[in-house]
Amino acid sequence: MEQAAGECWVVGVDVGGSGIRVGAAPADRPVDPTGTRTVAAAAAARVSAAAGGQDARALLDRLLPALDTLVAGLPGGARIGAVAVGATGMALLGRDLAARLPGPLARATGARRLVLAGDAVTAYAGALGTAAGVVVAGGTGLVAIGLRPGGSWCRADGWGQLLGDCGGGAWIGRAGLEAALRAQDGRNGGSPVLLAAAERYYGPVAGLPAALQPRPDRAALLAEFAPAVVAAAEEGCPVAGGLLRRAGEEIAATATAAATAAGGAEPRLALTGGLFRFDPLRRATLDALAVRLPAARPGPPDGPPLLGALRLAAAASAAVGTVAPGFPWPLDPPLLDVLDLAGLPDLPDRAAAEDGPRRP
Repeated sequence: MEQAAGECWVVGVDVGGSGIRVGAAPADRPVDPTGTRTVAAAAAARVSAAAGGQDARALLDRLLPALDTLVAGLPGGARIGAVAVGATGMALLGRDLAARLPGPLARATGARRLVLAGDAVTAYAGALGTAAGVVVAGGTGLVAIGLRPGGSWCRADGWGQLLGDCGGGAWIGRAGLEAALRAQDGRNGGSPVLLAAAERYYGPVAGLPAALQPRPDRAALLAEFAPAVVAAAEEGCPVAGGLLRRAGEEIAATATAAATAAGGAEPRLALTGGLFRFDPLRRATLDALAVRLPAARPGPPDGPPLLGALRLAAAASAAVGTVAPGFPWPLDPPLLDVLDLAGLPDLPDRAAAEDGPRRP
């Protein structure tokens, strides 16, 4: 149904390890995922030494055109009350994102408020809303996040593909490529099936180190091999099947750590993210959870992380005066923060401001 001119809308942005989704919804009603206007763009997360983490400029190059397309499709006279960005690496590698996103997003949307969140938080808000529980978000990376009954966050893993994200897409892809190289060498633990798959996908495996090591989007490239590992497991490859069982055990261990920190006796639990569309991995995770966390109450998520971003944006837009007392999720920068964009659009980006945008 076409909305009335001048109606307030909110925008949510889900930045994953391998793509961006942008959505818009009316601000004055519960977000309906089936009716949300969305635009998607392929864009692997890029880690840059110059940026000190996630590269905001590379992200903006893809995000702003998608945002322009979305905003242009809104009803005439529509205004945007708030934008919420959930980005992979925001909590640990998001210094450049926090500094450089506000100005361009303020100019592009005219929004009054900006929510900056880790993708774990938008995954949580999309899966469980404001209810206490635990959400495991699996995509290129892997993180579990819990919301304590008293109202504070706790998280486990999400340490990135070099030091963690165990059981995530990049972890599975890397393990599959390692099995391929073991087969190439004739070492124990190798898989000729995965070797053949790697050669189909990447070419001669001797070129893998040079092809992968220098890439700032290495995590996304590794995760692209995860579907080949799943396919090999479904075809009966014992090495690939063992890798998926190990991944399920790692994911269950991470979920258990977050649930223990959250303190719920019988926690609600949701698995969300593209990784869990693979039935063999989902089954392996649930089997391991039944052993490690038998009191948990697994259930389907309300919706994807983009829904969470829209829920966060709607709450920020509706808040009057100081956001923190009435905001239904605990603010915990840099994991979750709400910024007042008033007066910011004239600045080239937040890094150009002496004090940055004001906390509402």
